Amino acid sequence: MTTVGARSFLRATVTATTWAAVLVVAVLGVTYALSHDLTLGVAAAVVVALAGLAVYDPSLVPVVAMPAFVVAERVGGDTLNMTLSDVALFAAFWVALVFTPRPFTPALRSMLWLSAIYQLASLFTVVATPFRQNTVEWFHAWVLVGGALVVGWAVGRVGRATLGLTLVTLVVLVVALNACAIAAVQLAQGDVSPVYPNWPFPMHKNLAGPIFMSVALLAFVRQPWLHWPAWFRIPAFYVLALGMLAVQSRQAIVGFGVGLLVLALRPGQGPRIGPRLMLLTMAPAALFVAARVQDDLSGDDPFNSTAFRAAGIEGGFDVWRENLWFGAGLRWWTAGPEPGFQPPNAVAEVLSSVGIVGLAGFAILMLGTVVVAWRMDPRFGTLAVAVLASRLVASQFDQFWVSIIVSLPFLLVGVCLGAEGHEKAPPARPSAALSTRTATRPSTALQTEAS
Repeated sequence: MTTVGARSFLRATVTATTWAAVLVVAVLGVTYALSHDLTLGVAAAVVVALAGLAVYDPSLVPVVAMPAFVVAERVGGDTLNMTLSDVALFAAFWVALVFTPRPFTPALRSMLWLSAIYQLASLFTVVATPFRQNTVEWFHAWVLVGGALVVGWAVGRVGRATLGLTLVTLVVLVVALNACAIAAVQLAQGDVSPVYPNWPFPMHKNLAGPIFMSVALLAFVRQPWLHWPAWFRIPAFYVLALGMLAVQSRQAIVGFGVGLLVLALRPGQGPRIGPRLMLLTMAPAALFVAARVQDDLSGDDPFNSTAFRAAGIEGGFDVWRENLWFGAGLRWWTAGPEPGFQPPNAVAEVLSSVGIVGLAGFAILMLGTVVVAWRMDPRFGTLAVAVLASRLVASQFDQFWVSIIVSLPFLLVGVCLGAEGHEKAPPARPSAALSTRTATRPSTALQTEAS
């Protein structure tokens, strides 16, 4: 065996031994986690699988992780206590950041800068009121917005927008079908109370509603870059809309109406709906929400949904009045000796958490992203505007900074940005090696002929 061959063999042996050791450690780690915490073990297995996939083809990691971004199951018990969505998003973000194609489009760069402005504005609160939850949530908010944008961009930029969005939509459709089935059983028994989906994983109605809202807006769009046939898109839209009615998430229904108006009335590739048909479609939902609110206001139950929200908003403003400029800190409601209540209104929540300075940064973030999306090619930007507008409106009637219902809209916006970048990207140029080989072929042929 030659010296070069011996070195190659030694290098291959060391590499194989290293990967074998890594595999053994990963298997032992997953086994240990499974024996102590089933959910944490499953999460560890998912992380190991994503790491293996990253070695095979890094661009597939954000795509394969998409279904996990809507799973609200918490992992790690008291030590970690994060949703599986957060874990998957954090892992996929680093892979996307390192391996996603460059350069970022101006629209994505603008949105990332807007996210940085909010992070800088809320950093004053982290310094002014230091406690553990405050610091952790500052990084968490950064991943929910900036991280989700980068992951979505990576999925769209490599030309896998259809696959990634189909995977996440299929998971949400299963949850929506479960909600519809439970609602049908309840209605047969004369029960008209809200539904809480329980399969394939449990989900609160106020979490399920906004998720159904965002994905239903996606299903409503008829755009060539998505490549969804009508036989899939139209039934999916109606199943998700019925799922929203089943869980009776009023804030999601209101936000859904706003998103539909954007999709229907703004020029683009979405379906065109006349004002009369739009009124006919949205009137029953608006009447339903108004009737439920009126029932709460006129009822004798002081702890109904509307009264509970009013008290939470008032409590948020009371906390803000004691901390005008920088607020009481992110997740202040978990930091005191007695648990508080997260204000069910974006303005009250942000003011009480990060004060006037943070609210200014939040307004720049949300309104700025809407403006950037509005200036995009309507084929891609219309959906982004609808998703952002629906989330912003819905958050006026419920909490804003809640894991999935923040990351999912920004993830969808990131996919729109990436899909636009993929379409406008210049064709790949042949590598230098290929050019060299091509250039030397004629001379080689001539030399052969001469000989």
